[in-house]
Amino acid sequence: AKVPTVVLICQDETGWLNLAALSSSAYLDAGDEEAGVPWAKIVERSEGLILLSGGPDGPVDPLFVQNKPDEANAALSRMAEAFGDRFYVELQRHGVPAEGQAERGLVEWAYANDAPLVATNDVYYAKAAQAKSHDALLCIADGAFTGQEDRRRITGEHWFKPAAVMRELFADLPEACDNTIDIARRCAFLVKTHAPILPRFDTGDGRSEPDELMHQAREGLKERLRQVTPAMPEEEYWTRLEWEVGIIQQMGFPGYFLIVADFIKWAKTHGIPVGPGRGSGAGSLVAWSLTITDLDPLRFGLLFERFLNPERVSMPDFDIDFCQERREEVIDYVQDRYGKDRVAQIITFGTLQARAVLRDVGRVLQMSLGQVDRLCKMVPNNPANPTTLAQAIDLEPRLKEARDSEPAVRTLLETALELEGLYRNASTHAAGIVIGDRPLTELVPLYQDPRSTIPASQFNMKWVEPAGLVKFDFLGLKTLTVLDRAHGYLKRRGAAEDFNLLPLDDVRTYELMASGQTVGVFQLEHADRLARGHQLIG
Repeated sequence: AKVPTVVLICQDETGWLNLAALSSSAYLDAGDEEAGVPWAKIVERSEGLILLSGGPDGPVDPLFVQNKPDEANAALSRMAEAFGDRFYVELQRHGVPAEGQAERGLVEWAYANDAPLVATNDVYYAKAAQAKSHDALLCIADGAFTGQEDRRRITGEHWFKPAAVMRELFADLPEACDNTIDIARRCAFLVKTHAPILPRFDTGDGRSEPDELMHQAREGLKERLRQVTPAMPEEEYWTRLEWEVGIIQQMGFPGYFLIVADFIKWAKTHGIPVGPGRGSGAGSLVAWSLTITDLDPLRFGLLFERFLNPERVSMPDFDIDFCQERREEVIDYVQDRYGKDRVAQIITFGTLQARAVLRDVGRVLQMSLGQVDRLCKMVPNNPANPTTLAQAIDLEPRLKEARDSEPAVRTLLETALELEGLYRNASTHAAGIVIGDRPLTELVPLYQDPRSTIPASQFNMKWVEPAGLVKFDFLGLKTLTVLDRAHGYLKRRGAAEDFNLLPLDDVRTYELMASGQTVGVFQLEHADRLARGHQLIG
């Protein structure tokens, strides 16, 4: 059976924290069931929240429709008992007969128990004219056709109605509209933004994080200089190290470096391949000393300021690559070290892009595959910078001509333009992990991707940072997996070498790259880069 829904609205910070906890529980505790929470848990977390009874999809209205007034009244009484004057009886009028059947019982109970009524509209789209586009979206979601009789349909009344329209709709119950203003006045809370919050790094011997960073960096540099021939006088290494550590301490990031170094050292000691360093982080001598990276930045003239700069305060961000097949082992270690409830992935939302939305809408309109495919091919395919449908129509005369001459194509394009950019599905960021100093539900609500054992924040990349969470990149790289297997094969033949010690100026290697034979070479294997690599090296 479908889980009934109620509406919970935050009054204050306590309500926000309780709502985040309830929303998290709905996903994390659902298992294989539909997301939801028991009523007892809602009552337990009711402080700071306003409750609306839920309308046609709630636990009460269907009971009145099924002619079970005693059960419906009992459910309303339970809600009122738990939330007191923070409970409102919800009325909706979308032109559905069941709403009218339930409304009489709802109003009678509210008047008999001196409970406030509130008028709501279940909004799915902004304007009344978007009803047909939303109907197509329902068909996309359900795998149905717009011309199909036996499918899900809703009325055209689910648009964002202005106050005047709602007051006219509820002219016989003006107090139901007045109470929407009452609710708004009771909710003066805005979610707070936070400065970056990191867990305290346990140094194990009582040193502060700045002192521990200095200690580990100095010891690490000593070890590095024993292993390699310095590219310049050692004094320059030590001067650079002291300068970098000073900036890191000044900007308040010692803990970040220690946390990253800790899980990378753990991975390396457990035989998990780790990338040598990518991006601007390779310019840090401290990172090299802590074994976060394996490239000497002084040897290659790399700049620390590209990674951290006091004049441009932003969180450091190491791009860290792990063996694709063992990435989750490193995340498991981080969960064990800081607490499972303090580590999560970051949610991402897949959107309906131009070609995909044309195919989806074409299918539900039952247009021929050939015709839709022909139109899709008129939209430029550039994954790095996707062309919008509006841009494609402006750029491609054939699309304009088809729209102007064929009514079916006009309907397709108009509907697709309305739906383009909408979220299609939720997934998780390929690399991003957040680590907090407290249970993450105290900062953000969490989501459980059914394809993963690790929860994800319900806030995407844009919003986790204002919430106080710091992103760490744990990228699973197939190249490292292939290299690890190759090393294993060589080892069995007695020919294994440490790949990190291979010369970076080998002539035959560059000759091979200059010949264009770079399929399978990380970041040089794609067609556009093959040509550039050939030109650069040749």
